[in-house]
Amino acid sequence: MTRTSDRIRRFRLTLAGLAGAALVAAGCTLPALAPRTDTDGEAAAPGTAPTWRACPEVAEELVGRGAPGMRYECARIAVPRNWGTGTGATAGPGVGETFEIALLRARSTKQRDRIGSLVVNPGGPGGSGVDTAVYLSFGPAFGGLPASVTDRFDIVGFDPRGVSRSSPVKCISDADLDASFGYDPDPASQAAFDGFVALSQRIGRGCGERYGDQLPLYGTEQAARDMDAVRAAVGDDKLTYLGYSYGTLLGATYAQLYPQRVRALVLDGAVDPKMGLIAGSESQAKGFERAFDNFTRWCAANAGRCPIAPDARAAVTSAIDKARVSPVRGADGREATPGWVFYAVISSLYTESGWQELARAVDRLEGGDPEQVFRLADAYAGREEDGHYSNLFDANLAVNCADEEEKPSRERIRQLQSQWREKYPLFGPALAVGMLSCTEWPGGRDPYPTGRADGAPPIVVVGTTGDPATPYEQTAALATMLGVGRVLTWEGEGHTAYPQTTCITAAVDAYLIDLTVPRPGLRCPAR
Repeated sequence: MTRTSDRIRRFRLTLAGLAGAALVAAGCTLPALAPRTDTDGEAAAPGTAPTWRACPEVAEELVGRGAPGMRYECARIAVPRNWGTGTGATAGPGVGETFEIALLRARSTKQRDRIGSLVVNPGGPGGSGVDTAVYLSFGPAFGGLPASVTDRFDIVGFDPRGVSRSSPVKCISDADLDASFGYDPDPASQAAFDGFVALSQRIGRGCGERYGDQLPLYGTEQAARDMDAVRAAVGDDKLTYLGYSYGTLLGATYAQLYPQRVRALVLDGAVDPKMGLIAGSESQAKGFERAFDNFTRWCAANAGRCPIAPDARAAVTSAIDKARVSPVRGADGREATPGWVFYAVISSLYTESGWQELARAVDRLEGGDPEQVFRLADAYAGREEDGHYSNLFDANLAVNCADEEEKPSRERIRQLQSQWREKYPLFGPALAVGMLSCTEWPGGRDPYPTGRADGAPPIVVVGTTGDPATPYEQTAALATMLGVGRVLTWEGEGHTAYPQTTCITAAVDAYLIDLTVPRPGLRCPAR
């Protein structure tokens, strides 16, 4: 596989909303670059037009080349650290100070009849919109946008506050991230559970010592207000937006804050904003269990392509159990502990194309070769070959824990771990224990709004029936909450839908370009 196709395939792991195994909370994993502290030129002051410069090196570094017929330009804008209107941050820290927001604009050389900018966000929280704009510029052959869209729009990605190149949050060591991802996803004994509590406390303490009372400023409402600064910076009177996964929450928050400034929003892989931490975590446990069942049925029906057939669940469960007793050591010295095997499973369920890779990885692990397990897990974690992590999960925790009002006790989490083990045996315990990350988080809270977007035009909310990370049931819930949502359904597998099939692509393109809203109840077949 070429470097280009391999990196762009990793982009399709736009993971979202994983509330927690290990330290996770929610993950949109992209092959993100190391956090940027360079300025890429001076940031435009709030309310002033940015200076754009050619930046082909971003695509070169990410993919090895730029997309044919695409030009890349970058800019930076300054935004208030505290917009002064949030629920929990109104009179708090950051007043008068600014964050820098990194932007990338991909523009086709064939562009004609330009409509404006399509602002994109991949989710996470913690995913890089700058990276996403590059990946989407490569066109349908690599999972990117169709020419019908890139011929009419600039594709504009931004790294939200705290993410990658935008005043990045970085407070978790590579060693602690390794420990977190490698930790047993179901620490059954009290000692093992307490060990994860201690790891979560250490991570929270380090981030609290570094950022203190600034931590609530990384919440979703503040970032949604930054989006309006992005809209102004690209010169659009109204926002056209494509948000995946957590990006649907960001877009929904924008629509509530600025309904009159919405041109068109596509929210793909919907998050239900009204779900608290416990309900959201259980929803994901159910979603991943359902997706894993779909994988096991595929395995049984395709034994020639699934070396762990006929009972894939037993094979995966056995691999995790064996990893608890005698983990296989890889070429880099890492041991394939239960956590790494678990994350290889998680990673593979985000795309149907990952199912065969998972089966091969588990089969090879049984034969003493853990390298495919590590490759799959590292793609999820954003772990590079040298063992260094991006700031994806630092930002992920900062945003999720700032957003979340609910803070379940350790005792409650321990109870849910046992209860969910019965209901969702592979994923339930991990999703329960993962809530400790926010329970042990030191920062204050700044919850986002959960109301209607009265005054906004129709908003397209896309759901996938087999989505593990943002289960399909959340699609209608988000559309209903907004009051102007129109549900578009893909009867497929994996996380997010656009632009994966002709039916989905045609419906979304017509909406983005001509503002033609999909007919009520439109369901697109898997293929």
